[in-house]
Amino acid sequence: MGKLRSDKLGTAPMFKLILSMSLPAMFSMVFQALYNIIDSLFVARIGQNAFTAVTFAFPVQILMISVAIGTGIGINSLVSRRLGEGNKKDADSAATHGILLGIFSWFIFALFGLFCSKIFFQAFTSNESIIQMGMIYTQVVTIGSFGIFIEINLEKTLQATGNMLYPMAFQLTGAIINIVLNPILIFGWFGLPKLGVLGSALATIIGQTVSMLFAIFIAFTKKHDVHISFKSFRINWKTIEGIYVVGFPSIIMQAIGSVLIMGLNAILEGFSDLAVNVLGIYYRLQSFIFMPVFGLTHGVLPIMGYNFGARNKERLFSALKIGCGIGLFIMTVGTALFVIFPKPLLSIFSQSSELYDIGIPALRIISLCFPAAALGIMFSAMFQAIGMGGKSLFISILRQLIVILPVAFLLSKLGLGYVWYAFPIAECVSFVASMIIFYFLYKRNLQYLKPYSIEKASECELNQ
Repeated sequence: MGKLRSDKLGTAPMFKLILSMSLPAMFSMVFQALYNIIDSLFVARIGQNAFTAVTFAFPVQILMISVAIGTGIGINSLVSRRLGEGNKKDADSAATHGILLGIFSWFIFALFGLFCSKIFFQAFTSNESIIQMGMIYTQVVTIGSFGIFIEINLEKTLQATGNMLYPMAFQLTGAIINIVLNPILIFGWFGLPKLGVLGSALATIIGQTVSMLFAIFIAFTKKHDVHISFKSFRINWKTIEGIYVVGFPSIIMQAIGSVLIMGLNAILEGFSDLAVNVLGIYYRLQSFIFMPVFGLTHGVLPIMGYNFGARNKERLFSALKIGCGIGLFIMTVGTALFVIFPKPLLSIFSQSSELYDIGIPALRIISLCFPAAALGIMFSAMFQAIGMGGKSLFISILRQLIVILPVAFLLSKLGLGYVWYAFPIAECVSFVASMIIFYFLYKRNLQYLKPYSIEKASECELNQ
């Protein structure tokens, strides 16, 4: 048998390996952040009601993406660990189960789109125009969401084998098609009918579907370290459990971000709509800093998972150290940009002096959390890589719910300017918690990692 692509995860020079694995994901995620902003700008040109309708639909899309990415991370972790153990049969099984789980996730959201869209929007507004546009948009993006679920699962499967270029191509294909089709379908260019919000929804699912078809073509026609096949396939509940042990906490981690935003909006609403706008602008701007770090984790996670599966302690910790170093560098640069250039950054969205008065100190204060966030994100990725998604979930809930919302509420009693300090406080607390968890994991399990025979691979994973 020829040398497997995934073998490089256990042998290649670490720094070069991390860069080769991470840069494609980092690039595609930054492009996704740019695409999301452009998409919002197109919808805003339709009218205020249209923008409001899509804004109300945003939590549903966040939840869909959370389920897709969380399940994909579970698949990635399990496949990379099984390849590291030399257990290709179980790696193939995990990859094949990923297709079925994608279809199942799509079915659940399609049912929501068909039967619950109107109820969902009526809970937020009585404006009939917003309800109707929101229903149209939500029904299309949920019923047509099979593309995003299947594509992301295939994307994460290939990343687990060390292949990062094809996943980057999948993401870029969908995003570019979406960007191109958005104005064409929304405004009726080139003789096409003007579809408004429906056009935006159709552009979204067309991009996702083409991306999925591209991923299916690559997965089934090219040679990879895992083989997806439904011949003699039987559902293995232990494999599904292995995927969701990591995947379900990841889903929750992704989804609670929307809860955090809603909670902070409620606190800031007590001061002014402008304060809420500043928070919204911050989240759009910070995506360009955080997305590269999340892309970094997508490259480092399969490396750590593979070497944990192979019980190679030195390479596992080497990946963690180098990943922390790169993440810390990115976030430090981000902090410098927010501290030195807050006004130019805010002016991208508005040149209001009132916005500057609130936004400039807000960006400077919040950005102090970036370095601690980089380290917390990397340690969470390590917990996921070794199959301990529950630890990662705890850190995420601690940071985004348990600490930041109560602290922000208490600080709001002192004034708006104090609310922003909740961000660095929450990141510091969660980082300390990550270090404590890592210390006990190391003392109990990780320090004893030693290479073992393939025959005993399945007996040697950490007890959760």
